[in-house]
Amino acid sequence: QVQLVESGGGLVQAGDSLRLSCVASVRTFSLLSMGWFRQAPGKEREFVAAISCLGGYTGTGDSVKGRFTISRDIAKKTVYLQMNSLKPEDTAAYYCAAVSKCQSSVSHDRTSYAYWGQGTQVTVSS
Repeated sequence: QVQLVESGGGLVQAGDSLRLSCVASVRTFSLLSMGWFRQAPGKEREFVAAISCLGGYTGTGDSVKGRFTISRDIAKKTVYLQMNSLKPEDTAAYYCAAVSKCQSSVSHDRTSYAYWGQGTQVTVSS
């Protein structure tokens, strides 16, 4: 079983930066591919970014490309989402996700991920 706990959300102004963290309670973190998704009220859960099990492959959603960066620290069993140049449309609950799979690509499909955190709220004011 994998447990994921997100942190780092908050209320910021447009143009600010935030870094989200997700700590995984798992024996072997390096066997998990990790992702970040977000969901705004009344909208579907949207892919934000993903990283492969050893960090060699990453992907980001079109709406955040060039502003958000995903990374992982295997020793700390943590995945990060660095969010720069935040916009009001980035306001959402952000969820960490994981799947026990190692491959030379990452999935943008939320149904590919088996484990989910409880989410952390990010609110960007204009």
